[in-house]
Amino acid sequence: MRRKDKEIKDRKVMESIINKAIVCRIALSDNNTPYIVPVSFGFRNDCLYIHSARVGKKIDIIRKNNRVCFEFDTDVELVKSEKACNWSVNYYSVIGFGKAYLLDDFEEKRGALDIIMEHYSDDSYEYSEELVNNLIIIKIVIESLAGKKSGY
Repeated sequence: MRRKDKEIKDRKVMESIINKAIVCRIALSDNNTPYIVPVSFGFRNDCLYIHSARVGKKIDIIRKNNRVCFEFDTDVELVKSEKACNWSVNYYSVIGFGKAYLLDDFEEKRGALDIIMEHYSDDSYEYSEELVNNLIIIKIVIESLAGKKSGY
């Protein structure tokens, strides 16, 4: 990272940013063409969990190339200035790399749904067999993380 003063090195701080984030953006590559999509997610034990329909563009791409990049940001705030080129943005962010795997086992999917729901709610949920059978879970095993802050 060029600006060492903005770098976040503490893994616990990076994990707190992930845990606070509402949206994860996952970036995929299909024949050297980038594709990025915002998703709801869960995070536990160095893995991200994303639910998905069983078919679609991101599933097709992952089946061909499971290398992914992902991004989270929190506390985003526009900082205005009198001069056009002095505008800025305050934020915390984490970017990471990993490998995506498609989970189709019923119990694994149900456990992953619990992780996803725990990210957004303290309530517990039941999932119908039909719901679980009609979706797939993308499990991203995190290989590396980098954190950055600006304005804080």
